[in-house]
Amino acid sequence: MRRQLTERRIVMASHNEGKVRENAALLAEHGIEVVSARALNLPVPEETENSFIGNATLKALAAARASGMVALADDSGFSVASLNGDPGVRTADWAEQPDGRRDYAAAMARVEALAAPHPDRTAWFTCALVLAWPDGHTEGFEGRATGQWVWPPRGEAGFGYDPMFQPDGHHKTFAEMGGEAKHAISHRAAAFRLLAEGCLKG
Repeated sequence: MRRQLTERRIVMASHNEGKVRENAALLAEHGIEVVSARALNLPVPEETENSFIGNATLKALAAARASGMVALADDSGFSVASLNGDPGVRTADWAEQPDGRRDYAAAMARVEALAAPHPDRTAWFTCALVLAWPDGHTEGFEGRATGQWVWPPRGEAGFGYDPMFQPDGHHKTFAEMGGEAKHAISHRAAAFRLLAEGCLKG
């Protein structure tokens, strides 16, 4: 039996403003307000797990215990079939620069350089969403959006690797779509639908 989320205000265990914004929009439809980990000055735990669910669970539990609130964590990544699923759970690491910045243009260029020799352009985004309560209980859900990687990157509306991902059945990249169009088909929306069915229907 899934635990139901009854709180109307939760903490989003992320310092990534794009993720906070997208999840807050999804939760707002259910009357749930989101406060970010950054706003509460919560520390960012090191992501040491080898799966999206594992890293999301780690982040959600850390935020729930530090804040005393129910926390939602999002761990997501971009995978390319010809790269054996990389960058995958190391999606953000591929964008890390020596000065600590994250440069996703450089990360996308790295993907293109490594994947270009291969004819298979299959790619996908994965999103794991985990709700954690201060008592240590967690509920996890995972969604996926499949498509292909494209080059050069197109669009300005998204974040991360969105400009180089064209979902199946569409001619625009995630970064060329408006927020509503992307939300309807994204990996985050797929995971959130499962979360809503499991924990927001009680």
